[in-house]
Amino acid sequence: MLLADVVAASAAVAATRARTAKAAAIAGALRAAAPAEVRPVAAWLAGELPQGRVGVGWRTLSRAVPPPADAPSLTVAAVDAALTALAGTTGSGATARRAALLGEVLSAATADEQRFLTRLLGGELRQGALEGVLLDAVAAAAEVPPAVVRRAAMLTGRLDETAATALSGGEEALAAVGLRVGRPVRPMLASPGSSLDAALGDLGSEVTVEHKLDGARIQVHRDGDDVRVWTRTLREVTGGVPELVERVRALPCRTAVLDGETLALDDDGRPRAFQDTMSRFGSDGTDPGDAAAVLLSPFFFDVLHLDGRDLLDEPLATRLAVLDGLLAADDAAPLRMPGARRPTAEEAAAVLDDALSAGHEGVVVKALDAPYAAGRRGRAWQKVKPVHTLDLVVLGVEWGYGRRTGKLSNIHLGARDPDGGEPLMVGKTFKGMTDELLDWQTATFPAHARTEHDWGLELRPEVVVEVALDGAQRSTRYPGGVALRFARVLRYRPDRTAADADTVDAVRALLAGG
Repeated sequence: MLLADVVAASAAVAATRARTAKAAAIAGALRAAAPAEVRPVAAWLAGELPQGRVGVGWRTLSRAVPPPADAPSLTVAAVDAALTALAGTTGSGATARRAALLGEVLSAATADEQRFLTRLLGGELRQGALEGVLLDAVAAAAEVPPAVVRRAAMLTGRLDETAATALSGGEEALAAVGLRVGRPVRPMLASPGSSLDAALGDLGSEVTVEHKLDGARIQVHRDGDDVRVWTRTLREVTGGVPELVERVRALPCRTAVLDGETLALDDDGRPRAFQDTMSRFGSDGTDPGDAAAVLLSPFFFDVLHLDGRDLLDEPLATRLAVLDGLLAADDAAPLRMPGARRPTAEEAAAVLDDALSAGHEGVVVKALDAPYAAGRRGRAWQKVKPVHTLDLVVLGVEWGYGRRTGKLSNIHLGARDPDGGEPLMVGKTFKGMTDELLDWQTATFPAHARTEHDWGLELRPEVVVEVALDGAQRSTRYPGGVALRFARVLRYRPDRTAADADTVDAVRALLAGG
């Protein structure tokens, strides 16, 4: 298969907003791929690299691109092999060798292929926002039920591996994919709830109401004495969190997969700044040095496996009973996420008050009959915060004026397109920015620049920011038909990618009377 065929499929996806048309274009490319080509084709069309980081940054990509080839000749296999070689290039002189390898590939690429490859390597090709569409495409290409594909993707944690399994072995091979201790599972996520009363009204009385911490999501696997820790984005951070490893290693079990959050607490047991927690998660997952003085406390709210028993398909009520039994034996600091099971409305309100009084964000209301399912499919988990907050993508930033002259200030905010298109702009804000944050933006954003203008920078959709807002209003100014009301910056989210950002549907849900 030629790279040009993948580029054509990518162009077809970009040319339509219809989810079915996007999935059809990707499915066609997957069907045309040879078995060994399915993984790279699936990954590339999701904006990912099977090799992960390959050591090529924008500094290398922004250098002079060689003249393009006149006609397409690059194959998928040749490009995949070159990317593997790039990822494996280390040691003295690695930068020069990577540049030479990249130059060889780009010199054999047509102009369209060069644009595709530079966007792919720069992390600018869809940013993984096509995950749902890609899984639909895999189901169509392999002629298998979408639910079976989604489950396999949850258990492998990899879209490309799921695609290869589906195209080579069909439904039987996908159904055989199971939870493996030591391989992270894509996490189940909570949808925004408008209020505690609304969440209870939606889910009924068979719920648990638990604290929503201002921390970092963790998934911890134990196999004997081997304990490994991953973040929400499935990045391993085991080497940087020895105290979490110790706590789980001390539990009375042989094998376990635990889901929870971790955060840094002060001497009074209140949460420290979110940045203090995130300082413990170095980019390479190793001990970040001085930040290790900030101790992390784990709080677990789910168990997916314990001593040979997979629990994913069990209702939450069963999983929580198993979790309680496991954690009850620990007589050190509590490991269980605080909350109440089957609370009355008054008891649920008390849990929310306790969480806020302790300095946490709010609560999560969870249906006790729900199995574990990756992502935000359905509304079995709903997070309730007293202030509306959204995780949005920074699409641009403007130069400030007045006392902010010379600093990158007003940011353009985008919500994720649920159909996999580019993020949709929903507003701007400069509120909530400290001098330190302005300095950080000015130093950081140029590395994410897509285009430079007199007014500021257009950014690749890579940086996620959490904003508080008073609501939303209908707008003809923005393509999504909705605009934020009184948005203000709370913090940047290095633990989130653009694929984790809230969708424009979440913004529309905040419309008055909507």
